[in-house]
Amino acid sequence: MSHTRRNFFRTTAAGGLAAAAAPSAAQAQGNEPEWRNKQSGMHYRRLGRTGLMISEVVSGGDPIRSDNWEHLGMAVERGMNYLDMAPQYGNGDCEKSYGKFLAGQSSRREKVFLTTKVSRYTGVRNRMYKEIYDGLGPAKQAEYQRKSEEMLRERGVAKPGYFFEYFPGQLRGFKATYVSNAMMADYGHKVEGSDAFRDFIVESVEGSLKRVGTDYFDNLMCPHGAASPEELEHPQIIETFQKLKKAGKVRNLGFTAHNDPGGVLEKAAELGYFDLAMVAYNVANGGYVEAAIRKARATDMGIVAMKAAMAVATHHKALQPTPQWRIDKVHRLVPGNMKAPLKAYTWSLQNPGISAVISNLWDEQFIEENLSVAGKKVELASG
Repeated sequence: MSHTRRNFFRTTAAGGLAAAAAPSAAQAQGNEPEWRNKQSGMHYRRLGRTGLMISEVVSGGDPIRSDNWEHLGMAVERGMNYLDMAPQYGNGDCEKSYGKFLAGQSSRREKVFLTTKVSRYTGVRNRMYKEIYDGLGPAKQAEYQRKSEEMLRERGVAKPGYFFEYFPGQLRGFKATYVSNAMMADYGHKVEGSDAFRDFIVESVEGSLKRVGTDYFDNLMCPHGAASPEELEHPQIIETFQKLKKAGKVRNLGFTAHNDPGGVLEKAAELGYFDLAMVAYNVANGGYVEAAIRKARATDMGIVAMKAAMAVATHHKALQPTPQWRIDKVHRLVPGNMKAPLKAYTWSLQNPGISAVISNLWDEQFIEENLSVAGKKVELASG
């Protein structure tokens, strides 16, 4: 993408919102802090140039389902003001459940910032390359497999200490992405400019709006789970976002990354049109990601740390038990008598470049414990 094209996108990204339901244009541009649900017991940080003042601990969508959402009222009462969701969570049930929560009290929508994602966006790209791949002969397929493995080795993105499996099947998606990357030079003209990406984004957002029962989302994360920097460069992302923003359906553009969080974050900082990011940043991989966080923050991107606690504890039975060295590390680095996951959240929040940690609030006990780390300042041990 040319510098002229990027500058045009940056300029249009500052435009006002069409929907009366959304906050003022001045707030949308991040020219002034935007507060919601400010409570004395909670601590807040600015989410980069969005201007959103978000609670240091925010609600993740993994636990929120049709039979498990009513406890969120306790979190909002304590000042939590950011709800994260995605169509992929429970095949839409997460978004529907947040919708039930918002519908329970008419004032709740004005108390919280809503973030949803364009799930399976990476899959659209990989499927198009896979269709081409399947039509090739065995020798050409083997060539792309070798090339993809070379790219993975050269970038070091799958090396231990940087790559961690946070959910079953994560590595499979990573490998599929790099086969696509290996094919780009030869077949990118057939895939990367496809209108399928634009159509997929629009359909995803429209479906999310309907399931949640809201007129707009404060933040749209696209892609959801970017596995490589190449996935951020589609012009369809920013072009479609601008159309949705002009229609008053979304306000800020971001992305999420479990794989290669440092590399993907650096690419976003270079492109300049992503307002925020949610990336895997924790006590296990932190040394590999912190330089990218500094570069992104220098452009005033807002950054939410995810997988902070999952480095030391996981609800995925296939990934249990958590390696003991990670648990030992967080106890060594973070002083105090706290559970390992709470120390993990605390560790991530000591980085001033982080706006918040995303937390799975499974029930009232999790709310009580996880929200307690907000505002906690500690002297981290070295090493």
